[in-house]
Amino acid sequence: MNTREEILIKLNAHTSETSSKWREKAEWRNANKAWLRYSQRIAMIMLDKMEELGLTQKSVAERMGCSQQYISRVLKGTENLSIETISKIEAALGLEILEPVFYSH
Repeated sequence: MNTREEILIKLNAHTSETSSKWREKAEWRNANKAWLRYSQRIAMIMLDKMEELGLTQKSVAERMGCSQQYISRVLKGTENLSIETISKIEAALGLEILEPVFYSH
């Protein structure tokens, strides 16, 4: 039978040396939830179009003139996208993300 001390020793052996920072990440998501919502929507629009066109992250990156790693971050929906980047996404994928905003009035 395991004593309390033995259990604690086993648990401590599996404890990470660095903190998980889960609280900081949750607080960051909460503080940035307004623009994150838009970033996630754009990521979903991109993923749908990429699937439709049979494009990979690498091919989209080549079309946009950026790295595949950057496209990966964009597709996670956590990248704060500039208007310039959104415009490049539109051109690379043949989408209209900003156009409805500017011509709806």
